[in-house]
Amino acid sequence: MPQIEVDTILQGDCVAHLRTLPDQSVDLVFADPPYNLQLQQKLVRPNLTVVDAVDDAWDQFETFADYDTFTEAWLMECRRVLKDNGTIWVIGSYHNIFRVGKMMMDIGFWTLNDIIWAKNNPTPNFRGSRFTNATETLIWAKKSEKQKKYTFHYHAMKHLNDDKQMRNIWRIPICTGAERIKIDGKKAHSTQKPEALLYRVIMSSTNPGDIILDPFFGSGTTGAVAKRLGRHYIGIEREQIYVDVARERIGKISEQTDKSVLVTPSKRHLPRVRFGSLVESGYLEIGQSLYSKDKRIHAQIKADGYLICNHLIGSIHKVSAEIQGKTSANGWDFWHYEDHSGTLKNIDTLRIRYRDEHQLEQPASGLEP
Repeated sequence: MPQIEVDTILQGDCVAHLRTLPDQSVDLVFADPPYNLQLQQKLVRPNLTVVDAVDDAWDQFETFADYDTFTEAWLMECRRVLKDNGTIWVIGSYHNIFRVGKMMMDIGFWTLNDIIWAKNNPTPNFRGSRFTNATETLIWAKKSEKQKKYTFHYHAMKHLNDDKQMRNIWRIPICTGAERIKIDGKKAHSTQKPEALLYRVIMSSTNPGDIILDPFFGSGTTGAVAKRLGRHYIGIEREQIYVDVARERIGKISEQTDKSVLVTPSKRHLPRVRFGSLVESGYLEIGQSLYSKDKRIHAQIKADGYLICNHLIGSIHKVSAEIQGKTSANGWDFWHYEDHSGTLKNIDTLRIRYRDEHQLEQPASGLEP
């Protein structure tokens, strides 16, 4: 694969620059394209001050057809440069996200999730003529329907959410305060995204060292968070003033040198340990009893690693499933043993100890769904 320059910003037209990148050269695309807001007049607050809305030239298109042509062009190029195990994130408002989503599906992307960014502090609807627009939508998609492998750090997201499975509604404030970059007291970029939003995107769906492409780089939020998390970035930005802002911003960020703090391994991708290995190695004894968490159910360990529970004989998974009336179950979670002090402990603790004491190596990063 041809080598590409990373941790760089390409100044100019996004489609033109995308066409210079090699096929299958990036691990993730994050795109925050023009929203084509179609503002008809100035927005005025009740105190008669004018709202600093998105009325930049880069967000202006003559017709929906022009916008669609532009969107299809950059989406096609992003799909070409995306690796076959990569994914894409696209964020938009109600003005454009449904058009973009249809084109993504037509091109061949396959949607994994729609994420609703619920803003804690949205701009009010001052006229009182509609509901306040308090959300934006992110589409997370893999490259194709048949794609089997892609990165998703489920446990990292769960840890960020107080050990509860993270849902597709993300409550994150809009970019304000010290994080909002300003020039002469005015916003440097009208749609600067909060770093917390990009943190979840990048943390969930890339690995340290991966290359993230942002074809609408703006003030450089993607690059800033990528550097914090030990990832590489390629930014494309048309406006020189934004390029200058992004370079200065990213240049102030210190790179994380301890790579171990950037990874949260998933249990299902740890080295496999058979239950029978615990019996063979003496971590559990033949004939020893295993219990359910409430100790109402117990089983005995056979020499071949199977369990006997009343009339049931089978693996730790099969027996626990039949006891619970399920088609399948995780025996590592269900069964417990008594240690020397009589304390009930989950058998998964023995699996963890086995991996550690036998110095089983972690597999290469890159997770399957």
